[in-house]
Amino acid sequence: MKWQKKGLVYTPPKDNSWKHNSALTPTAFLLNENTIRVYASFRDTKGVGRIGYVDLDAKKPSNILKVSNKPVLDIGKDGMFDDNGVILGDLIRVEDKIYMYYVGFQLVNKSKFLAYTGLAISSDNGETFKRYKNTPIMDRENEALYIRAIHSVIYEDNKFKFWYATGNGWENINGVDFPQYDINYIESNDGINFKESGIKCIENDKNNLEYRIGRPRTYKNNNSYIMNFTYGTTDGRYIAGQAISSDGVNWKRDDKDLGIELSKEGWDSIHLSYPSIVHTKNKTYMFYNGNNMGQDGFGYAELIEE
Repeated sequence: MKWQKKGLVYTPPKDNSWKHNSALTPTAFLLNENTIRVYASFRDTKGVGRIGYVDLDAKKPSNILKVSNKPVLDIGKDGMFDDNGVILGDLIRVEDKIYMYYVGFQLVNKSKFLAYTGLAISSDNGETFKRYKNTPIMDRENEALYIRAIHSVIYEDNKFKFWYATGNGWENINGVDFPQYDINYIESNDGINFKESGIKCIENDKNNLEYRIGRPRTYKNNNSYIMNFTYGTTDGRYIAGQAISSDGVNWKRDDKDLGIELSKEGWDSIHLSYPSIVHTKNKTYMFYNGNNMGQDGFGYAELIEE
């Protein structure tokens, strides 16, 4: 694949509001043939994320049509798994509703944080979402003690197929703990209930100094599954990669196939993370974060060669 960068689209307002800082994990969703809605986690001055959206012209995504004036999903109740911020997992239409899988963060005394998966459902075409329940639909299990975070869902063969991050430890880099995680696959009949464990898909490449690889974003391309992900290394890289699969379980990784690289300067010259693909009537776009996990907002690129 080969992508042509189109530049930064949305920049945080830095106005001390709920969306003061960052637009983390931009997740592109085709609202209708004219509108690409990019849901993202907007952070306040304390770094706590709430989910809102930026509507873009599907024919020219550099044109912003609307920015949500309030969160479509706020933080959870005090003491709940998502009381210290939420980020996007994925969205899927289910009959006349939209299911939003999201990751909730909670601070605890003896670990840096916990992150598990919640479900919120929209009955008004994605304008507002209501929690399915106040507790996770994908909670901690032996396979994932600290992080069990859905980031991709496809419905086919009469079942929901999920790819998610599993975290069981911490990498100390210069005195600071960073989460260790990799990628699993699991299925569900209803998109809500899960078995205790899934199947390991992709693990960190220790030869590349990786300690975390996650935010799997999987989509179908002809008869193949394509997964975009982001990996972090002990020498400070935070970069997107790609893998291909015939069954969604067994993957062949080749990061060069992603077809997009760091810029020589500017907002995406240090980091390039969290790619999210959307197909419009005539074109395919990638939305992604650049340096420092979305502090500058998000930009996009257009597919020019498969």
